[in-house]
Amino acid sequence: MAVKIRLRRMGSKKRPFYRLVVADSRSPRDGRFIEEIGYFDPIAEPQEVRIDTEKAIKWLKNGAQPTDTARALMKKNGVYEEMQE
Repeated sequence: MAVKIRLRRMGSKKRPFYRLVVADSRSPRDGRFIEEIGYFDPIAEPQEVRIDTEKAIKWLKNGAQPTDTARALMKKNGVYEEMQE
């Protein structure tokens, strides 16, 4: 089973809100997921990003592959720096 860390779109039309989830790569974008590890609100000023660092590191060490956007958000929040320690 290939596991991915990706964004799940929520919110209403023209008001997107994303949750950072760990999901099987075969499941649909907004479908079934294994665990929620954070959220991202691009509409808020300034943009709001919250990631549970411990959960993210646990999944990365277990082999979960983040998508490009998820990787950028995690780098911005310092998940990779904490993983190096």
